[in-house]
Amino acid sequence: MAIDTEAIKVHVRGILEALGDDPDREGLKETPDRVARMYEEVFEGMNYTNHEIAQMFNKTFTDRMEFGSASRDMVIVRDIDIFSYCEHHLALMYDMKVTVAYIPKEKVIGLSKIARIADMVAKRLQLQERIGTDIADIMQEILESEDVAVVIEGTHSCMTARGIKKNAATTKTFTLRGQFQEDQSLQMRLLS
Repeated sequence: MAIDTEAIKVHVRGILEALGDDPDREGLKETPDRVARMYEEVFEGMNYTNHEIAQMFNKTFTDRMEFGSASRDMVIVRDIDIFSYCEHHLALMYDMKVTVAYIPKEKVIGLSKIARIADMVAKRLQLQERIGTDIADIMQEILESEDVAVVIEGTHSCMTARGIKKNAATTKTFTLRGQFQEDQSLQMRLLS
């Protein structure tokens, strides 16, 4: 599914009119085009399924390291900056930090690919909870490992800029799969 930038231009113009402004005034003349180009960029992930994202970033390496179910080795990438848009209000979710952890079985993934997966998943109309689930699903598919965890902390402008207006409120979500779901010592290592 491609993003229809021409339709976005028409609808943004209509929104400007519905707000009581003149879309032909100097400051707004190019706004529909700018918004359409911005949406094409910030919603790029809507063009792909989780499976397609997994295929796109499936760069793994096998190593002579002793991986296996008895292994306690863990890979953690912390503080991946992302932003997204809440599907309920089209409001920005910002200052989001993602932590992704996994226990290697036979493969390790290129570290930059983890950040690219998080970025692409966030470039959709989303819920923070679903971002974690989508990242975990993609990581499991690529790594062929059940042992994946995703922790996300972020701020939602639907809570800070409107409605309740609690600008210090943050939301933290945990997606725990495999051993991370069952083993409290792994959870503690993840969170420390």
